[in-house]
Amino acid sequence: MYRHRYTILVIAFLYACASPRESLLQYADPGIGTAHSRWFFYTPAAMPHGMAKLAPSTNGHYGNPSGWEAVGYDTRHRSIEGFAHFHEWQVGGVVVMPATGPRMVTPGTLEDAEKGLKNGYRSRFDHKNEVARPGYYKVKLDDYNIIAELTATERVGFHRYTFPAAPDSRIILDIGNKQGESGEVLDAGVSMTDETHFEGFVITYPAYIKKYDPQGRIAMYFYGEISKKPASVGAFNAGGVNENTKQSKGKGAGLFLEFATADQETVELKIGLSYTSTLNAKKNFEAEATGLDFAKAKKRAQQIWERELGKLTVSSSNVKDKTKFYTGLYHALLGRGIINDVGQPNLYNTDAIWGAFWNLTQLWALAYPEHYNDYVRSQLDIYQKRGWFADGVSNGHFTSGVGTNFVGLAIAAAYQCGIREYDTTLAYKAIKENEINGTNRPVGSGKLDVDAFNKYGYSPFLEEDKTDSTGSQFSASHTLEYSYSAFAAAQIAKAMGKTADYNYFIEKSNGWKMLFNTESKLIQPKTADGKFIGKFDPLQPWRGFQEGNAVQYTFYVPQNPASLITAIGRDEFNSRLDGIFNTARRNSFGGGKTIDAFAGIHASYNHGNQPNLHVSWLFNYSGKPWLTQKWTRAICDEFYGTESIHGYGYGQDEDQGQLGSWYVMASLGLFDVKGLTDLRPVIQLGSPLFDRADIKLGNGKTLSIITQNNSKENVYVQEATFNGRPLNNAWLYRDELMKGGTLLMKMGSVPNEKWGSQLPPPSVQ
Repeated sequence: MYRHRYTILVIAFLYACASPRESLLQYADPGIGTAHSRWFFYTPAAMPHGMAKLAPSTNGHYGNPSGWEAVGYDTRHRSIEGFAHFHEWQVGGVVVMPATGPRMVTPGTLEDAEKGLKNGYRSRFDHKNEVARPGYYKVKLDDYNIIAELTATERVGFHRYTFPAAPDSRIILDIGNKQGESGEVLDAGVSMTDETHFEGFVITYPAYIKKYDPQGRIAMYFYGEISKKPASVGAFNAGGVNENTKQSKGKGAGLFLEFATADQETVELKIGLSYTSTLNAKKNFEAEATGLDFAKAKKRAQQIWERELGKLTVSSSNVKDKTKFYTGLYHALLGRGIINDVGQPNLYNTDAIWGAFWNLTQLWALAYPEHYNDYVRSQLDIYQKRGWFADGVSNGHFTSGVGTNFVGLAIAAAYQCGIREYDTTLAYKAIKENEINGTNRPVGSGKLDVDAFNKYGYSPFLEEDKTDSTGSQFSASHTLEYSYSAFAAAQIAKAMGKTADYNYFIEKSNGWKMLFNTESKLIQPKTADGKFIGKFDPLQPWRGFQEGNAVQYTFYVPQNPASLITAIGRDEFNSRLDGIFNTARRNSFGGGKTIDAFAGIHASYNHGNQPNLHVSWLFNYSGKPWLTQKWTRAICDEFYGTESIHGYGYGQDEDQGQLGSWYVMASLGLFDVKGLTDLRPVIQLGSPLFDRADIKLGNGKTLSIITQNNSKENVYVQEATFNGRPLNNAWLYRDELMKGGTLLMKMGSVPNEKWGSQLPPPSVQ
């Protein structure tokens, strides 16, 4: 018997050696959706949640008008202006560019380069000579016949440039100019510290810091090494060029390092980064880059990406679906980069958490709880230092993106999921303050109308463009959002035995009812005197509703879907919502083919923006779970694409991995309308896209989701079992799911209207 077992083990070992697992990197395509991508979005040479995010820039030095729009890399462009190291919310800079020939120290214009006119160091390129995968980027710069390659550790950027034979090759360090969302440069400096090492800094004043934290600044520091001693070094800044000078200061500061190269000669750079000092940039460099050349760094980066992507493995013969899945997962793991130096606990830069409870935090809680915990600690660190949560945060500064501040809700959900490696007493104190305190509240912390909400039970409508203690121009959407976050506060209060707080917050969670118009059965803004506003257009955005309209936001009662369904009427609820999706399908569930982040906010449904992302799952609560199966599958198939233009819709707003995360969760058939805020969180079930998915849960167990008779047409669940037991509900308690095991679903082309329709998920806890 023992000999037989040994033989089996040997055969299994040999088979494993002969059949290595396929690389998942081939399915993650950073180029998807880059026709309208945010500054962080296209950064292939990076680590998961890394500080060093290296990428080519096609238009980064142009900045953007409002400080947030698409900028950086657009696959419709045909020239590259350099390779930037920092790519975060409101953070960008430290550009490197190789070149040959006549010296140029400005990038030149995109428009001229597209016409073949040479007026800067920018170089044309062809996408056929470009490789982009998680952890690695490669391109041929046609103007110079240079092969450029990029990779990274967590805090060090690695460059490898293969030059042609040339007497006038150079590396340009362009430090003192704006990049992406960084805003104008206030000061900069760069200098050679010896023949092959350099260091410097750049300080910027981004638009969202200027608006939400005016005394704040973004400082970026670096320390680097070049593998080839330059024959000469010169400097430049906004005032001009200085030959044979090894340092440059001020706006526009930069250096050019010049040398002769033989044909196919490689020159490598390693650049350590920090947000605190050049000394710490050097320490980060020494800790992560010592003994590591480009090839080793690339191998390490790709091994780590394989490991992190491999926590979720899916099986399918459909390459397009796998590409969507792993590209979405890649973006989810790319956003929110660390700000801390080596040896310190991880803290993140982060755009607003608005909507992330319907995608990103659910994914983190499922398989990456350490990232969720880091996010919570990041916000508690801000709270301790500044006295408030930061709706969005860049290097410790407020950079509010939306103003409703769902940080408390996200932390409450982490607590309910058992993610608690932080001071939970402090966390509750901060959550409570976030929901009730408007006194001396800084604009960057958002919720400026929270006093009005707590006074009236809703936020009163203000016709002018402002939000203050009396109400808001976005009063209706704020009321809905504050009602939801009050529910989350009530649930964590209940979990901690704070009965009085629970009673207060659970009452506030019903604030949406005060704006529900029983005649139109729509949410409608009210003024402070309790009257609905006039001249009301249910499809008009921006008047009472932020980045949406009344038709979209009426479904924004995730904390109590059953109550909303009752208020509208179950039959009308189902027919209205099904009709909305039938209409939305004609526009790819967003803004059609218009390339604009707000293209869909006039529509009745807009998957390209956060307020709508839970809506297709509401049929699980209204007795028609097969419609959730139908529409979530349709959104996965039709809203999401694999092209540079049709990626996440056509030019939608992919906030640091949210839309990608939604695809990952929906394609697994797992979701929670309440964003895991319940006292005992629930997971609703949809229509799994893949034949099999194996998830390494954050607690070390494994969950396998297996579908039988699955196809593009067979989107409806016929029957299901969980660990061999019949499963008749379209939901599970999350703690049961997290025990692992096998969720088996049998699919068909016709709805089984009995399965999952008898007992909806619990609506109030």
